[in-house]
Amino acid sequence: MTDDLLALKTETDAALAAAGDLRAWDAVRVAVLGRSGSLTGLLKELGKVAPEERRARGAALNELKEALTAAIDARRASLEEAALEARLASERLDVTLPPRLAPTGLIHPISRTMEEMAAIFGAMGFAIAEGPDIEDDWRNFGALNIPAHHPARQDMDTFYVPGIDAEGRQRVLRTHTSPVQVRTMLNQAPPIRVIVPGRTYRADHDATHSPMFHQVEGLVIDRGITLGHLKGCLIDFLRAFFGITNLPVRFRSSYFPFTEPSMEVDIGWNRKTGELGGGGDWLEILGSGMVHPKVLANCGIDPREWQGFAFGMGIERVTMLKHGIPDLRPFYESDIRWLRHYGFSALAPAMLHEGV
Repeated sequence: MTDDLLALKTETDAALAAAGDLRAWDAVRVAVLGRSGSLTGLLKELGKVAPEERRARGAALNELKEALTAAIDARRASLEEAALEARLASERLDVTLPPRLAPTGLIHPISRTMEEMAAIFGAMGFAIAEGPDIEDDWRNFGALNIPAHHPARQDMDTFYVPGIDAEGRQRVLRTHTSPVQVRTMLNQAPPIRVIVPGRTYRADHDATHSPMFHQVEGLVIDRGITLGHLKGCLIDFLRAFFGITNLPVRFRSSYFPFTEPSMEVDIGWNRKTGELGGGGDWLEILGSGMVHPKVLANCGIDPREWQGFAFGMGIERVTMLKHGIPDLRPFYESDIRWLRHYGFSALAPAMLHEGV
């Protein structure tokens, strides 16, 4: 290798060593191997060399090109590795530090109310029963002693599904969760003690009604069941749910096709302030009664041997009363601001009243 080639190699090695980043490295590469680079110029001048010297000169230039290319590639790999190490060092996280606080989801008030109801009734020995949202009209109406002329069976109150089922019955979106009680009595021998929370559907929509809403119903079937059992169960539940130990509870005679006798249940409240538990006024909260003997017979249970009571209430209604929510419609508007105000932390358990 001639002196000029040795000098070029020495200069290139020095320039590569001095290149502190990839931009400086690229400048050295272009200055040597680029279209106008020093080594490229020497290769272009090879044709001017005397024929007897051209072969040796060409071999020396090729050897220099290979050496410089290898040195340039090695320096690039070294700089890339150093850059990666510097980036990793700058982006390093201390995993021993506590994590940054992140926004967490909240439980919808309806879901929390259903959890609380399940906890309270579960402590009383109730199991949870479930059923389909689309029912046949016999389970939704006929088995419950609701006659064909009853207003609840009209199109203006009930959503009918087109077509009939395999048994030749009309299909409806269930108007209450009572069909699950029917299914339970048909499929399970007494004694029975269940609650039935779930969605229900009725053709109604305003500030206090929704075409889709939630109910929870309860059913107890056993020997020797009396109105005293019904009253004790509901009084304990209402006082536990609202957290008022001495909550006034009143039972008024009423009428439902599926219970006899039937009773509306009221709780004490203050009409002016909306405060529960006092004030001398009464607020209707749920319906209840002893299961009608015809309903028991329709479900294959002998009413001469077994008796029972049933009750039902709107979950939205008691949720609004307990948490002071004035309007039903925001429950289903998916407004995250509303949920942040009325929602519940997933880590906060549903609390039971001390008396339950």
